[in-house]
Amino acid sequence: MLVRRNASILVLLFPLLAAGCEGEESRSLDDEYGMLGPLSPTPPPGKEDGLNRRGLAVNTDTRRTQVWNAVNRWEDTDTDAARAAGVAWGQDSGLSWDDKYALWIQSMPRTTGVMGYSTFVLTTPWGKTLESPALECAELSIFLRATFAAWYGLPFFMEAMDSHGTRIYFGHNGVRTASGRYAGTPEYAVLYRDYSSMSPGEVAESWPEDAGLRARALAGGEDEQPMIGEGATTGTYLDEIHLNKRAGHFIMLALNYLGSANLADANNAYNIVPEAVRAGDSLVERWQRVGIGHTLVVKDVTELGEGSLDAALVSGSMPRRQGKWESGVASKSYFTSDQTGGEGTNFDGDEYVALGGGLKRWRVTKNIDGYWTNTFMAADEAHWIASTDHPRLAARPARFALLLGQIPPEQARDGLLASIADARAHLASFPASCAARERRERAFGDLYDLMGREFQMARAEVDRRWRSEEDYVFAELEYTRSRTCCWDSTTADMHEIVMDLAAAERAAADADGECRPPSVFMSQSDGYERWRAFAASTGRAAAWRPWSEDETCPQRGITRDTARDSAATDYCTWRRGGGDSGGDGCSDRREPNDDRTHATALGAGAEDGLAICTGDVDWFSLASAGTVRIEFQHAAGDLDMAGFDVAGTEIGRSQGTTDSEQLTVPAGGAVKVYGYQGATGAYRLTVD
Repeated sequence: MLVRRNASILVLLFPLLAAGCEGEESRSLDDEYGMLGPLSPTPPPGKEDGLNRRGLAVNTDTRRTQVWNAVNRWEDTDTDAARAAGVAWGQDSGLSWDDKYALWIQSMPRTTGVMGYSTFVLTTPWGKTLESPALECAELSIFLRATFAAWYGLPFFMEAMDSHGTRIYFGHNGVRTASGRYAGTPEYAVLYRDYSSMSPGEVAESWPEDAGLRARALAGGEDEQPMIGEGATTGTYLDEIHLNKRAGHFIMLALNYLGSANLADANNAYNIVPEAVRAGDSLVERWQRVGIGHTLVVKDVTELGEGSLDAALVSGSMPRRQGKWESGVASKSYFTSDQTGGEGTNFDGDEYVALGGGLKRWRVTKNIDGYWTNTFMAADEAHWIASTDHPRLAARPARFALLLGQIPPEQARDGLLASIADARAHLASFPASCAARERRERAFGDLYDLMGREFQMARAEVDRRWRSEEDYVFAELEYTRSRTCCWDSTTADMHEIVMDLAAAERAAADADGECRPPSVFMSQSDGYERWRAFAASTGRAAAWRPWSEDETCPQRGITRDTARDSAATDYCTWRRGGGDSGGDGCSDRREPNDDRTHATALGAGAEDGLAICTGDVDWFSLASAGTVRIEFQHAAGDLDMAGFDVAGTEIGRSQGTTDSEQLTVPAGGAVKVYGYQGATGAYRLTVD
C-alpha cells in the first residue's frame, strides 16, 4: 500500500469509483478567449446521422491558427509513414492509422498508479513512458484521440456550437468557424513552437520545454498530476509528451470546453454494434437531457471463443483521477446498463435511448471533395447504427449481457462486492458523490439477482451480510432533483462528521428505546445545517465546507433533495437482523461504543478480541494520560486511530502502513479506532 500520510493529498489519492463528469454546459473561460458559451452539442442529426459531416474547406488559409499539419490520412496503409514501426506496431504492419489507434490503446500495460489503484502506462513515439494522467472522464477520451492525431499528423476536428448557434471546429486547423478564427482563441502557429523536426539524438539529449504550457491548469476543479511531480498540472503532462507545443496548448483548450455531451453528439462519434467493440471506443452514460454524463474508454478487448468477448474499461472521474482500469465485472455492468442508451426512462420520463449514450467510435476526418469531413472508415459501414434507430440502439445493453464472457458465480459475487467497496471508498473521500451512490446501488441490485439465482439467498439476507449503516446515510439520490449531486468539493473530514452524527443519532434513539433511521446526507429542509452545527459542536467547524456549485447545476434552486426509492431492506428491519453490528454478525464485547458518548473506559493493560466491523468505529476514553497502541494484521485490514483531548478536540492521528498504530492521549481524552477507507479487522488494544 502507498505511504499515504500527507494530509494535503489524501483526498486526491483515492477517488476509486467512477463518478459523473462533464455537464452539457462548458466551464466558463470567457475572460480568456471571448467565447460565447456555453458550448453545446450540434443539433440532432438528420437522416442517417449525416454520414459525411462537412467541416472547413481544405484550402482554407489556416497558416496562423494551424496546430499541426495533416500530412497523413487515417486510411493510409502503404505510405512510408504508415509502413514505419510505431509505439505498438511493427514495420510493414499493413494497418490503417485508425487500426493503429486501437492497437495503441490496447497495448498500454497495466500498472498500480501513484493514486493507488490499477491504471495504465502511456508510451510516446519518443520512447517516454508515463502513467495515465489524472483527468475527468470525457477529458481522458478526448486527450487520447487528439494526442494520437497530433503525434502522427492526422486530420482531426470536433464540432460544437456556441450560444448564438455558431458552429465551431476544434481541430488540427485550430479553433475556427467557417468564416475564420473563432473569437479570441489562439493563433497557435504564431504564439507557440513546434519542435517536431528535432532529431532523435537531440530529443534524447534535451527535451524542449514550454514554460507557459507547463504552468497551465484545467478549469473546473483541482488539476494535479502527481505522476510528474509536485505542482505538476495537465499542462506539464502535455509538455512532457508533445514536441509540438501548439498541440499541447490546443488540447488544453479542447479539454476545457468539450465534454461528454460532445462525445454523445453523433457528429463527433457514431454508434457501433456490440460485436464490433474494440479498444479506443468510448462508452457514454447519459442519464439526463441537460447536465451530467459519464464517459469510459474501452481499454482492452479479448476474444474468448464461441462468440464471447472480454472487454475492460478505463475512465477518469470528477474530481480528476488517473484512468481507473475497471474489473471485468464492473466493466460488464457499464456495458449492460440501460443508462448507456438502453431501455427505460429516467426520473423525468426521458427515454435513455434518446439521450445519446452507448458505445461510440470516433469519426475519422477525411478530405472529401475539398472539405475536411468527419466520417467513418469503410470497414465500419456494416457496424454503424444510426442515432435515430432507437430499437437497435436500445437492444445493445442486452446484447452485451450475452456477448461478454460468462463469469463464475463466485467471481461475479466477489467482483460486485469489490464494486460496492470501491463506491464506499469514493464516498469516504467525496461524500456528496451521487454517481458513487448510484454505482453502489446498481451493484447491490446485481448482487440481489445473483445471490438469489445462484445461491438461493433472499434479499434481506444479502443486506444482513453486506449492507452497512453508511449505505443508509449515503442513500441514492435523484440527480435532477438533488443539489447535493453538484457538490464535488466535499472531503474525507466531512464524511467523518456525517458518520459521527449518524452514530450520535443512533445512540440517542437507542437511549429512548426506539429505532430511527439516520439522517440521509443530502439537502434537507434545513439544507446542511444539522451537519454544520454538529461539526461546530464537536470542534470541527473549520472542517465543514458550505455547499458550492462545483459543476453546472440546473437544480441549484432545490431546497430539499429527493432520495430514490431503495431496494434495500428497511433500516430498522436491517438492524433487528444484525445490521447494527455491520450487517455480517461482526461485533465485539465492548459494543456499543460507536461514539464518544458511549466510549469504553480504559485503564492500563490489554484488551483482546476487539474488532472493527463494516461501517463501524470504536471509541475508548482514558481517565489518566496514557499511550494507546493497537495491533492487527495490516494485510487483512488497515486500521487507524485518532486522538482527542478532554474538550473533544482532535489532537492527532496514527495512520501508518504496518501492523500497529500508537497515540499518546492526555487525561480525560479519548481515542477512536476506525478502518482506513472502510477496512475491517480484529485488533488488540494496550494502554501504557
